[in-house]
Amino acid sequence: MTATTPYPHDPHAPHTDVPGRIMAREMAQQPAVLRRILDEGAPAIRQVAREIAARTPRFVLLSARGTSDNAALYAKYLLEIRLGLPCGLSSMSTTTAYGARPDLTDVLLVTVSQSGGSPDLVASTRAAREAGAITLAVTNNPDSALAGVSEYHIDILAGPERALPATKTYTASLLALYLFVEGLRGGEGAPAKVLPDLAEQLLARQDEARALAARYRFAERMVITSRGYGYPTAKEAALKLMETSYIPALSYSGADLLHGPLAMVDNVSPVIAVVTDGKGGEALQPVLDRLRGRGADLCVIGPRSQVERAAVGFALPSEGVAEEVQPVLEIIPLQLLAYEITIARGQDPDAPRALAKVTETR
Repeated sequence: MTATTPYPHDPHAPHTDVPGRIMAREMAQQPAVLRRILDEGAPAIRQVAREIAARTPRFVLLSARGTSDNAALYAKYLLEIRLGLPCGLSSMSTTTAYGARPDLTDVLLVTVSQSGGSPDLVASTRAAREAGAITLAVTNNPDSALAGVSEYHIDILAGPERALPATKTYTASLLALYLFVEGLRGGEGAPAKVLPDLAEQLLARQDEARALAARYRFAERMVITSRGYGYPTAKEAALKLMETSYIPALSYSGADLLHGPLAMVDNVSPVIAVVTDGKGGEALQPVLDRLRGRGADLCVIGPRSQVERAAVGFALPSEGVAEEVQPVLEIIPLQLLAYEITIARGQDPDAPRALAKVTETR
């Protein structure tokens, strides 16, 4: 392939029937989406945050499904670490299937959904509002049913997402949630300003992701682990690998991995470790030592100093990047990896089997 030949799966390639074209295009849009949120969306997010902060919620519940659930988990870390607010992930079936009606007075319910259309999210949010909760919807669709039943709404401004695997809506949700939490504490989220340019740099390193994909193309299973702010990234990466390439990918907190699942790791088991540069990465070090001791095929996504100690990896820019915003960057090489493995296996990441863009759970 010459330098002038378009990459076969490049978002700007001329053929519309190329497998993965839509996902590639949407991954490539992420820097522009992040800039749009910072430039256009941030003032509205801060206003919502100010109004909710004035109501002094005593507890936060987070509600979501799929990729949005991983974004909600990231918000849980932010709220507990940055604000000291106790948080929980809601069990929607307690409301939708069992009819439970807990007292949610002064509780903030944050419901995260790309489409805002899943019936159980809408029903549980409506019930929570009736039970006294302050309700906030974080969606990519301000005209959605979820936005309609919620008292407050944040638009993640990602634009239409047509590929079944969510990419730009995930990173957009992370940034919107970060700005919201910073707004609750009276901040403006200045550490996020570096993200669009760094995301652009990561997306330009597709060749590195393709090389990793060649290594893992025939993997029968994968384990992905992290701690702290990186744990939602591990869960989202596992979901991307499973829904695009159909490789069983198991995600674990590093602490949970040591409590039993480590036994299944051997010298032919690919393990991807998301090593956040900060306290989460420090907490993961004993896990990395144990994995090396077991001879695991260890791939590190993180600072160059950590990548150099692993079999393979993908170095992330970390100097000057606050730990709490690193997840916006961490997921990008893992999106690329899921995409490249799927292409290498002869499958189309735009249209995974048995999946629909809007999953209507009840």
